[in-house]
Amino acid sequence: MQLIIVESPSKAKTIEKYLGGKYKVDASGGHVRDLPEKRLGVNVANNFEPNYVISADKKPVIKRLKEKVEKADKVYLATDPDREGEAISWHLQEVLGLQGKARRIEFNEISEKAVKEALKNPRDIDYNLVDSQQARRVLDRLVGYKLSPLLCKRIQNGLSAGRVQSVALKIVVDREREIQAFVPTEYWNLKASVKGDKTAAFSTLLVEKNGKKFKPANEREAAEAETAIRNGKLIVTENKKSVTSSHALPPFTTSTMQQDASAKLNMSSPMCMQVAQHLYEGIETPNGHLAFVTYIRTDSVRVSVEAQAEAREFIKNKYGEEYVPLKPNVYKSKKNAQDAHEAIRPIDLELTPEKAKAILDKNHYNLYKLIYDRFVASQMSDAKYDSAQITVTSGDYALKANGRNVKFKGYTAVYDDYRVNENSDEEESVKVIPNVKEGEELKLVSLEKEQKFTKPPTRFTDASLVKVMEDKGIGRPSTYATIISVLSKRKYTVKDGKYIVPTEIAFEITDMLTKYFDDIMDVSFTANMEDKLDDIENGGKDWHKIIAEFYPPFQEKVNFATTDGDEVTDIICEKCGAPMIRKVGRYGKFLACSSYPECSNIKSENEEVSDVKCDKCGALMVYKTGKYGKFLTCPNYPNCSNIKPLDEETTDVKCDKCGGEMVIKKGKFGKYMQCKSCKATKSMTEKVGVCPRCKRPAQKLMSKSGKVYYGCSGYPECNFMSWDLPTGETCPKCGGYIVITKDGKTKKCSEKGCNYSEKINKEK
Repeated sequence: MQLIIVESPSKAKTIEKYLGGKYKVDASGGHVRDLPEKRLGVNVANNFEPNYVISADKKPVIKRLKEKVEKADKVYLATDPDREGEAISWHLQEVLGLQGKARRIEFNEISEKAVKEALKNPRDIDYNLVDSQQARRVLDRLVGYKLSPLLCKRIQNGLSAGRVQSVALKIVVDREREIQAFVPTEYWNLKASVKGDKTAAFSTLLVEKNGKKFKPANEREAAEAETAIRNGKLIVTENKKSVTSSHALPPFTTSTMQQDASAKLNMSSPMCMQVAQHLYEGIETPNGHLAFVTYIRTDSVRVSVEAQAEAREFIKNKYGEEYVPLKPNVYKSKKNAQDAHEAIRPIDLELTPEKAKAILDKNHYNLYKLIYDRFVASQMSDAKYDSAQITVTSGDYALKANGRNVKFKGYTAVYDDYRVNENSDEEESVKVIPNVKEGEELKLVSLEKEQKFTKPPTRFTDASLVKVMEDKGIGRPSTYATIISVLSKRKYTVKDGKYIVPTEIAFEITDMLTKYFDDIMDVSFTANMEDKLDDIENGGKDWHKIIAEFYPPFQEKVNFATTDGDEVTDIICEKCGAPMIRKVGRYGKFLACSSYPECSNIKSENEEVSDVKCDKCGALMVYKTGKYGKFLTCPNYPNCSNIKPLDEETTDVKCDKCGGEMVIKKGKFGKYMQCKSCKATKSMTEKVGVCPRCKRPAQKLMSKSGKVYYGCSGYPECNFMSWDLPTGETCPKCGGYIVITKDGKTKKCSEKGCNYSEKINKEK
């Protein structure tokens, strides 16, 4: 038996379909070990060596795989063909003890031909790829684990930062600030409809005055231009006619696929990658488990010679000889592209979108059609147009009309990517190019003027943010969707329609990180770091050295950010005698003992002493402010840990259990909303429009105070509590505690099994 280990069960099913009985295919479910969740897991003192651990949920997987490995004659590690996949294979080799036994295979597509070809060409683990992944993982862990606690301390709990995530957030925040600072500028559009003696009317737009670009800046300038055009002669001064061509776009990379899925299918980047992953790994269909597209994480536009030849033959048969270019279309990848894999394309051109529609759901079909059409179009002939640019002058003013008519569809017969610029007033106004001659006088049919204002920069969509990250070299194809998803999950951004809007906390995070970590938040610094990490993959750099160059100055900045604002005072710690330090936290300034961690005394700088005595040690209690507002605490903490809420009311009733004083308390949740229909509740602090459970309107909700109960002031030593007021009396029937009911009319026994009760005689 020969064992093949992949990441996902879907991929395993697809591969197993292609191989005979001597092969078994199993899945690891991704990484089998990683850095620990709740500690740094990087030995900074020992050359930044990572400490990998196996999570509890992976132990059964490893046990199963070990049993199969023992029975196997050969083991092939067939994880994804990228640095993350290479690292997973290495971890599997280490954990399963496969050194010298396992071989690595990779394929760009999950097809029978590709899998069998890979099995003929096994190789060893590529440690340059492994080191590149390790370097990224360690670097991201160091940045995240150092910056996140800092944000929690200075801003609020639950915040996180990341090496690439925080830069992406800054890009979104900077754009929002541009929008907020934008001051609209007035301008006017003048559109004139004109016609010749033998031509139909066509539209022109005022664009020049005295040979220079011109837009009327106010109503006066617009009126002057209108008068001049109405009273002057309209002469055709230029009619440029030409045949223009448009070259097909290259097949998809991960980035361009996400951009087009967002623009054309209104599909978010995370959703696009999820659907694409299914198409790559394989989907259960009536014809069995089937993979549809090649590997989906790539920044290359390269296409194999075989795939290119198949596409040309397919185009010739379906569209005709003229749609096949004389030479195959070859595209050049961007400068920093890895080019390890082909562009994204369909595996089988015979599986057309029309055939796939019957076996795929809407999202999978739409994305498959987009990938399929883009690839086919990329190998087709140029589109050709009859184009014209007509200039009409009236005195000092010039008006222009642009247009183009399709002469030969070319690749646009399959995939037309023409998009109108939403912010542009210039458009192809001529649908049928008029046959007007230079020097010909035209008649004015109509003239319209319209007041306009310049628009602020548009907010980012998933598509435009991915494009900016790619253009600036931030992140890599496999991380774009994850970054956008994390920003949303953390509530740093929200969606307004398709647009990404930063929340208030995003501004605070960005400002704080920019103040203390200007390099981390610098786009060019982040892009340069990506290049250094790529150098590891290419075998030119030791990953430990790159981390060692980065970490010391970074840690210095962390230390400064942690202590910035600290100031030694002449106030002496009453617990150990050391001077107190004035610190800045998320709730403002406070005093902390300079002997920390030996002495952990902290207190408010302007501590307000109350006239309430601590019922445990007799000291005057002090006011403190916490997450839920003000409360009283004993100043002798930690020797005395007594605390009291401010809304407690004392009674003259003694505790039936210990004899202490009983106090009136309110339930922990305070006020809440309750639906009259289904009794669902929601906190009063949240904005409630409808019942969260039954979706009834807001008027069906009512407010209730937190439930009142009675508790012993000696808590936590005495935990006696009662929903009804204790009397201090004992039940004559069973010896239990006697309490007064909420209406004040009856005394009853507090014991559940006892039915003793008596009416209260108010006259007595």
